[in-house]
Amino acid sequence: MEPASARAQLSAALARVQDVFVEAGTTAEAVDRLVEVARDLIPLAVGAGISVVDENGACTTVAATDPAVSAADALQFELGAGPCLRAWDTVSPQYVPDTTTDSRWPAWGRAVAEAGIRSVLSVPLVIEGQEIGALQVYAAEPHAFTDHEEHLLSLLAGPVAVLLGVDRTRRHDDTLLDAVADRDRIERAVGVLMERRSLSEDNARTSLLDTARDQGETLAQTADHLLDNTDRPD
Repeated sequence: MEPASARAQLSAALARVQDVFVEAGTTAEAVDRLVEVARDLIPLAVGAGISVVDENGACTTVAATDPAVSAADALQFELGAGPCLRAWDTVSPQYVPDTTTDSRWPAWGRAVAEAGIRSVLSVPLVIEGQEIGALQVYAAEPHAFTDHEEHLLSLLAGPVAVLLGVDRTRRHDDTLLDAVADRDRIERAVGVLMERRSLSEDNARTSLLDTARDQGETLAQTADHLLDNTDRPD
């Protein structure tokens, strides 16, 4: 079981994710804010990024907390090798404990180590069974991440994948206004869960987000389904 401090940390991060879904005006704005959530969620992370692969197999970083992250990601795409590419190829998390000694991607590891990156954790982004990219965090010291950080980052990858999946289906529509319900609908759903399951507000919000991730829906869609079932006459 996670310690109480870790659960509180995750709950706070998930609350920030909800705010991003409700308040962000565009997908670009939302992913920029989500990489900041990822960096802040993982204690030793100094940077985070979101990379995607399009229908033609082209790789790109759509959000990064700083230029060092963008450069580390871009080098993977140039070399055709690295933890982010492996994460979405294998649909499994990839951990580099020490970039100076990891033998899987030596050219990439040497280059990013010289730039001050010593450990990396990358998890795949999957929506409706399709791998669309990866979410990664970087640390300035070796052996910075554990199974706990992998679990936290994997939880955050769910809503990130949902957001990017929604944007792909919308193509030329750059807004999220039709992809999310207003705050009142989501808060009503949280209130229903609190009453129905005797949950705290944080646990109810976490439950709503987990359901959205599992169903491949936005928070608004999950909230609407819950409220529709609640409002329907017996």
